[in-house]
Amino acid sequence: LGNVASISLMGTPGAISHRNIMPVFDIFVSPEGRDLGSVLADVEEVIHSLESEMPKSAAFEIHGQAEVMRHTFTELLIGLLAAIVLVYLLLVVNFQSWLDPFIIITALIGALAGIAWSLFVTHTYISVPALTGAIMTMGTGTANSILVVAYARERLRDHGNALQAAIEAGKVRFRPVLMTASAMILGMLPMSMGNSQNAPLGRAVIGGLLVATVFTLFFVPCVYAIIYKRRTAQEEEQRSQ
Repeated sequence: LGNVASISLMGTPGAISHRNIMPVFDIFVSPEGRDLGSVLADVEEVIHSLESEMPKSAAFEIHGQAEVMRHTFTELLIGLLAAIVLVYLLLVVNFQSWLDPFIIITALIGALAGIAWSLFVTHTYISVPALTGAIMTMGTGTANSILVVAYARERLRDHGNALQAAIEAGKVRFRPVLMTASAMILGMLPMSMGNSQNAPLGRAVIGGLLVATVFTLFFVPCVYAIIYKRRTAQEEEQRSQ
């Protein structure tokens, strides 16, 4: 046998898996102490670096928790958009107006910007906890914005000056809005530190509420004053005619 073949010892897998008739070699990755999104990004980077060395008949496929996470991302994004629409429609019914709810949800622009900023600064990948934190931030930011717009609406009915009503709303609601946001931010600080799986949730909430609070106290009153000042001027012109 030694004259016609060379004999050597080598290891072979105990079991050979197949997928669609093709043989499959399973490589298991278990994230520990890190979020799944960052681990998935590192795995994809390694895969891209090896694609040039792969034979044409071979291919990489990622399954397991990463695949579930991607489906969850899609569902959470759809849920986030649906939540914004449902909140807007609920506010329309509550305020009996299409305009006031629009002014209220302008605070969500700041929330989204704050979430993106906090994740970028902390080098945190988008993950299921981060999207969950985004939904939580939307709820708190909307509630704070409702406080400001509802009070501005009351003051506008009293004296009819949109600019003065917006300024008064920002001053009177400053403390309640700040206390609500501060309590939420301080509660999320321990969670946001370290590399735990729930750290992205805390970071998303903290960054989103920081910017959303500024938008609620300054940007929302400005939008309210601009819109209702023009609307009041148009109503006065129609009355004079």
